[in-house]
Amino acid sequence: MTRSIVSTPNAPAAIGTYSQAVRADYTLYLSGQIGLDPTSGQLVEGVENQIHRVFANLKAVAEAAGASLADVVKLTVYLTDLANFTRVNEAMARYFVQPYPARAVVGAVSLPRGALVEADAIIVLPH
Repeated sequence: MTRSIVSTPNAPAAIGTYSQAVRADYTLYLSGQIGLDPTSGQLVEGVENQIHRVFANLKAVAEAAGASLADVVKLTVYLTDLANFTRVNEAMARYFVQPYPARAVVGAVSLPRGALVEADAIIVLPH
């Protein structure tokens, strides 16, 4: 197995002991992203802005590996308020195209830095 680390300044730097993404052969594992602005390192305001920032951050990491969100096969979204589920669906229509990835949405009591949403993804890269 070939393993390599993927990182980009176009997404927030890791704020702990992890990498933005790890490529293992043809699979890319994207770490959870919260709504941090990659330039300021600050959490953007409001759930709507955070959802869009999360997907923009995932997109930036995917692109750093030569992939796109169209290559996502599995997406996990964590919400501190499941009432925002509809907002996630609406945002996904902007960032993802059919066939949509498999997805789970999980209610979380709290997320890092007081975030309202977090998402991670798995991408299968072309051979």
